[in-house]
Amino acid sequence: MNEYDLRVYAKAIRFCIEAHGDQKRKYTGSPYWHHPVNVSTSLIEMGITDIEMVCAAILHDTVEDTKVTNEDIIKEFGDGIADLVYWLTDVSKPADGNRAQRKELDRMHADCAPADAQTIKLADLIDNSKSILEHDPKFAKVYMAEKELLLDVLHKGSPTLMVKARAIVSDYKTTKHHN
Repeated sequence: MNEYDLRVYAKAIRFCIEAHGDQKRKYTGSPYWHHPVNVSTSLIEMGITDIEMVCAAILHDTVEDTKVTNEDIIKEFGDGIADLVYWLTDVSKPADGNRAQRKELDRMHADCAPADAQTIKLADLIDNSKSILEHDPKFAKVYMAEKELLLDVLHKGSPTLMVKARAIVSDYKTTKHHN
């Protein structure tokens, strides 16, 4: 990354930390912002240095989980990053029905997402899966079934991340602890 990219990256991290405020990860109690930074780090470790993708990974939960709007993202980071964040934000609302119905709406949204957004979604799924499998085996049964269905629509995402994500689901299904 060049100097400009590093400034934007640092700005995205600051924005994420401020937006998520005192939110904590459900299972670990660590500051919530660790998760989106982990997602962006996994992209960088794969050699993905596209600043829009890296920043969208950092900001991927801000619209969904905080008071930040997509318009705020456009204002602070421009249309490219905001577009990716839009595709990474679940579209379902509680009024849309039960969990299965809401997750179907979110999958339909993810299916239409561009390849870069699907790649970030795969990195997000991998990071979330690790945490849920380790800390909430009961919820993991529901979560992993949902992620298996989600993987079927993320066909434009990184093949490398797809292999990792499918391995997590497959390993889960073949272990005895989830029954």
